[in-house]
Amino acid sequence: MTPVERQVARHVAEGRTNRAAAAELGLSPNTIATHPRAIHRKLSVDTRMELALAVREAQLDSDI
Repeated sequence: MTPVERQVARHVAEGRTNRAAAAELGLSPNTIATHPRAIHRKLSVDTRMELALAVREAQLDSDI
């Protein structure tokens, strides 16, 4: 994943909305909205919940 995708994935895993993540990262909500789709593909997950679980598991292994 790209560095920005990692940041977005962490924000999603923490339960933030796209709008909140955009505000914190200084990006537009539309830009943020495109990242979860790419992250879902790269992590082979279908939902935000699965994405959050994958990020938390990866953080334990220091992959993200």
